[in-house]
Parts: sequence; structure tokens; C-alpha cells
Amino acid sequence: MKIKNSIRSLRKRHRANRVVRRRGRLYVINKVNRRFKARQG
Repeated sequence: MKIKNSIRSLRKRHRANRVVRRRGRLYVINKVNRRFKARQG
């Protein structure tokens, strides 16, 4: 999982990426290709 300052750039890496807010943190998750995971905060 990548920990980045900017989530927007990671969201564009794959068309199935979703930005989800959990416990005050922003996550990029992908059900199709699970290696595109990222966290911010």
C-alpha cells in the first residue's frame, strides 16, 4: 500500500479505483486489481 500526499494522482492509475473515507483517512481501493491500494492521512 502506498502512503501519499496526493490521492488524486493514484486514483487515475486504473479505471476501477475508488476513493473511500474510513476512520478519517482517505483510501484508494480497487476490487478488480487489488495492487492499486493507497492511503492518505
